Amino acid sequence: MSKGYVVGHITVKDADKWAEYRSRVPETLAPWQAELVFRGHQVAAFAGESPHADVVVIRFPSVAAAHGWFASPAYQALIPLREQAAEVVLLNCESV
Repeated sequence: MSKGYVVGHITVKDADKWAEYRSRVPETLAPWQAELVFRGHQVAAFAGESPHADVVVIRFPSVAAAHGWFASPAYQALIPLREQAAEVVLLNCESV
């Protein structure tokens, strides 16, 4: 079974709300055996355009686990806070 990844492209709108959101996400990941792989700032786009300054990568045991996490009541409850805090594009990806 291939691993699932959630890749986020982020532009923070409200730093305080973003900090609160970030502090609450790990508890939603634990039941899905997910781990934060990378959180950082974009330095450059080597090809194309990427309007978002920040990037996050979260690894899941499977694509289904990533779907389960996103649909979970625990994570769904954080979406209003996320939307107030930042513009976010979340991609569900599969390793090949």
